[in-house]
Amino acid sequence: MDKRLIITIPHYNNSEGLTRTIKSINESFEIDIIITDDGSKNKLNEKAINSSFKNNGRIFFKYLDKNYGVGIAANKCLEFVKKSNYKYVARLDAGDICYKNKFSKQIDFLEKNKKVVLVGTWARVLDHEGNLIFYIKHPTNHNTIKRNMYLNSMFVNPTVLFKTSVLQTVPEYPVKYKDAAQDYAFFFKVIKRFECANMPEVMLDYIIDKNSISTKKRKLQVKNRINIIIENFKFGVYPIYGLLRNLVLYFFSRGSTTLIKKRLN
Repeated sequence: MDKRLIITIPHYNNSEGLTRTIKSINESFEIDIIITDDGSKNKLNEKAINSSFKNNGRIFFKYLDKNYGVGIAANKCLEFVKKSNYKYVARLDAGDICYKNKFSKQIDFLEKNKKVVLVGTWARVLDHEGNLIFYIKHPTNHNTIKRNMYLNSMFVNPTVLFKTSVLQTVPEYPVKYKDAAQDYAFFFKVIKRFECANMPEVMLDYIIDKNSISTKKRKLQVKNRINIIIENFKFGVYPIYGLLRNLVLYFFSRGSTTLIKKRLN
């Protein structure tokens, strides 16, 4: 089985979380990593980061001269990928924790389901102290995912792994959404052109950080989500409901929606 995989990690001011994330990667095959630092205040300790990486493979580092936004940093990672010879590319965010053999299982899924080009997984959502808040269990079937994309992203971004051939059609995260919701815009473009799926298994711990985009830039994230829905709008129940739903969510804080999800779970 061809397992040429590279993991992309855009990073900004979270070196401790980055180290934990890299330390959590536990696979039986070689994996490379490309980290793009988005103008962090303190330069990364490359030696310490390499020491925390227990898997076979190499870590590459790129540094931006200032803070351009996570979308730009993520695209710099993809630029590196497109110049290299990898069959698969995955995404992680600093702080999140992978489960053992996550990437092996996803690659095996894509090898067995040839029409599928992108696959995510379910996730466990924790607070910064490690307490369980709720689970994210998105739909697994392509048609259901595509329909529900009008409500919100149906992929947990740091769980996603896809074929690098996708980048020939959807080459980057849309720059207009570089500060928030760029992953949602990217997935919308991909799912309109390719078959996608989620595996019904929790394979990652997703940490809600007080400094995350979803927390600090909540209103911008929802505003961008509304614009993305409008860009992809077509008359139907889900597009109309999704637009109205996000207009309402614009007036709620991240803390309020997290509390609701916790009680529903």
